[in-house]
Amino acid sequence: MSAASDIAKQAYLVGGAVRDELLGFAVKDKDYVVVGSTPEAMVAAGFRPVGKDFPVFLHPQTHDEYALARTERKTAKGYKGFSVYASIDVTLEQDLARRDLTINAIAKGNDGQLVDPFNGLADLNTKTLRHVSDAFAEDPVRILRVARFSARLTDFSIAPETMILMRQMVDAGEVDALVAERVWQELAKGLMEAKPSRMFEVLRACGALQKLLPELDKLWGVPQPAQHHPEVDTGVHVMMVIDYVAQQNFSLAIRFAALMHDLGKGTTPMDVLPRHIGHEERGVSLLKEICKRLRVPNDCKELGVMVTKFHGKLFQAPQMRTSTLLEFLIQLDAIRQPERFKDFLKACEADTRGRTGFEHNPTPAADFMLKVLAAASSVDAGAVAKAYSDTEKIKVAVFEARLQAIKLVM
Repeated sequence: MSAASDIAKQAYLVGGAVRDELLGFAVKDKDYVVVGSTPEAMVAAGFRPVGKDFPVFLHPQTHDEYALARTERKTAKGYKGFSVYASIDVTLEQDLARRDLTINAIAKGNDGQLVDPFNGLADLNTKTLRHVSDAFAEDPVRILRVARFSARLTDFSIAPETMILMRQMVDAGEVDALVAERVWQELAKGLMEAKPSRMFEVLRACGALQKLLPELDKLWGVPQPAQHHPEVDTGVHVMMVIDYVAQQNFSLAIRFAALMHDLGKGTTPMDVLPRHIGHEERGVSLLKEICKRLRVPNDCKELGVMVTKFHGKLFQAPQMRTSTLLEFLIQLDAIRQPERFKDFLKACEADTRGRTGFEHNPTPAADFMLKVLAAASSVDAGAVAKAYSDTEKIKVAVFEARLQAIKLVM
């Protein structure tokens, strides 16, 4: 038996892998804790060191992660404000004690026996998200993680004492120390969960949403015309929209665009409510600020801007003149980027159906625009261009050819 196998036999499976196995979910990544070893012994056994901040190693055959048992001590605000202590005298229970939630602080030995010093099994059975200890307050990322777990484990509830602690952390300014990349990472993961609205509801409840996304937080309590939005409240509408895109298993870019599409309604003057004239342009400005602040990836930003700016215009499409329809396609770069345009339509579909009683409404404008796009795209622009040498004449000729193609399907 190899030295690596010897170490693997003495290691404990920990964290999400144990939790997901107990919940009956597929286990994606396996993380192990090794008690009583040293970095030198791990390397000698063939493990490859990969951890920058603490001793983590990859198994030479399975490539699973093996970390030496460690403890952490708070040294400054934020999620990086820690000093790490890893030594052969750190016990498994000490390592589990630094974890965020009791359901993530269960270990499984090579013999299949569970080690559960913080009653995580009981909390799994009662479907409770509960912090392991007051050390939870030392890492503000844990607020985002609890919110994300709420979006994933949709029938779990947060222990009252954990919610109180999260509010205290927000009040103490811990959330202010979070770096943009980590906030986006957790928000993106939460958007990809089964019911993303629960993430934002938890962040609202503890006060973190007002700190991290004040533009979004403002939407709750903002009324919309009841004939178009029976749910009335803009915040409620946006949550319905993001849950719809999750049900459809749409991409992260679509989910982000759905979350952002009505930001401008939070800045509508009180005296014109419940109407929201010009909210699209106002929303684009707010969205760009968020993307800059959180360093949102370009594909999410671009689709978000497109949906925020044009989601209202789409529903006017069946009444547009042919030339206006073609100009709309060109404005959205739909002919060159048809897949992104289809994502735009999916986000707009979610906007239509994310309303009380409208969940199964047809989307004729989207269907109509797909037909128009197919017609415009059927024109061979290269073949049309061969008849002309002047660039401007080529543009006019291609535009006219596409107009005629669209007219044939109107």
